[in-house]
Amino acid sequence: MTMPADRRRGEGGFTLIEALMALVLMGLVLSALANITAHWLPNWNRGLDRIQRSEMIGITLQRLADDLADALPVPASAGDMGPFFTGSEQSVTFVRTAFGPNAGPELDVVHLGETTDKAGLATVRSRTPFRPVPPNASASNQFHFSEPVVLLRAPYRLSFAYAGEDDEEWQSSWRDPGKLPSKIRLTVRDSSNGRAISTVTSIHVQSSSQDDGNAGVQGSQSGAPQANSSNPSQ
Repeated sequence: MTMPADRRRGEGGFTLIEALMALVLMGLVLSALANITAHWLPNWNRGLDRIQRSEMIGITLQRLADDLADALPVPASAGDMGPFFTGSEQSVTFVRTAFGPNAGPELDVVHLGETTDKAGLATVRSRTPFRPVPPNASASNQFHFSEPVVLLRAPYRLSFAYAGEDDEEWQSSWRDPGKLPSKIRLTVRDSSNGRAISTVTSIHVQSSSQDDGNAGVQGSQSGAPQANSSNPSQ
């Protein structure tokens, strides 16, 4: 059966040229979207990386500040009058109460400092149970640290500074063997440009037993870390 000619002329549809033009326009739109996405996505990833690094550094500094705030004025041996505390610009070693899911009423010697592993330079927290060292023995040779926990990795580097209760200037090392520092400053720097990322000051409340020169476990301290700058600079 043959369809009438006037009815065939009334039917709608696309010609080949119109279809090709639609495909060309669709290709231009998709190309523009791909170009925009190619420029926008890396910026998004960089911004996300900065946020994640800032959060990681903030959590690390808060954990370190809490750790240092619990330092106790415990001597290394019965013959020592001052607390066992060694502080330099790149590391610090101190005694604190043990903590963890299986920790009991014991003391730990904690070491915070840099080390090198297969992945490169890293700031690591390690610990060992505290045991009084023999008289006239070097405490640094008696403690063998284990259970390392990586806190920071390159390019970020952690440094320490110390100050006493009446000190107005920060010191790169703690030289007073009779007491703990009252303040410890933690600074994270980007080793690629030396820029400070964040700084936190940990405040120690000196106990009366330490102030009298009779350091011991019973002279526990209380206090909370205070932050100088809690927002890492980008």
